[in-house]
Amino acid sequence: MEIEPVLIRIAEALERLAPPPALAVDFAAAEAFVWQEEGHRLVPVPEVSRVELGLLKGVERVRDILLANTRQFADGYPANNALLWGSRGMGKSSLVKAVHAAVAAESVHRLILVEIHREDIPSLPVLLGRLRGQPQRFLLFCDDLSFDHDDAAYKSLKAVLDGGIEGRPPNVLLYATSNRRHLMPRDMIDNERSSAVNPGEAVEEKISLSDRFGLWLGFHACDQQTFVAMIRGYVERYQLDIDDEALLREANEWAMTRGGRSGRVAWQFVQDLAGRLQRRLE
Repeated sequence: MEIEPVLIRIAEALERLAPPPALAVDFAAAEAFVWQEEGHRLVPVPEVSRVELGLLKGVERVRDILLANTRQFADGYPANNALLWGSRGMGKSSLVKAVHAAVAAESVHRLILVEIHREDIPSLPVLLGRLRGQPQRFLLFCDDLSFDHDDAAYKSLKAVLDGGIEGRPPNVLLYATSNRRHLMPRDMIDNERSSAVNPGEAVEEKISLSDRFGLWLGFHACDQQTFVAMIRGYVERYQLDIDDEALLREANEWAMTRGGRSGRVAWQFVQDLAGRLQRRLE
């Protein structure tokens, strides 16, 4: 039996099993990309779905904080990872995308938005390896981030945020949104505290994940005045022709049918109104 043909077959088999080499990414192709864990690909987004920064009402304080933090990062200065948490539909993800657009338009440095889905968090170290050392600066965005019981994916994120040997690349900043301040269900925290020998240590590891975000920005329920300001802002921006008295009446009826007020409910009402008026929201 000849040894050389056997070694060749083994080498060919190993080559087939090896993962394909990472494809080069043309970061000039778009201002935003989506990370796909399968194939470890960065897919360009031709047009980001977002709302103009000036149309986001009731979030002025957190808007200014996030804007300042993002400008620092874009200009090459120290900045903090940010966790935007709180009420549903109050503009957390909209604010991230709007702030990125505003800062990218004014900065002399390329600021690229990269979205990673919650289920792809385990591949985060691979993504950071692709971004590390690039001349551009990257705003990494994870929407609706949370972890359930026995979910170990948070360990990948925890190491990247603060605890890993390599740490976060200096050209990458992470913004995440969540309905939960501690990224885990409250009943899970309470259950582990009640059943643990040392209640403090039982949940310290998972709660400490939130502590690794330097900025905690809270979003709270929308009052009537803010809800109306949101709708009037949209109506003025898109030049929707409707009497103000009728607008307020219809908006309140819409909010009642949805069981509450929020930025999302306001936008859904405006979409319905524009459709009835046969106007495009462009």
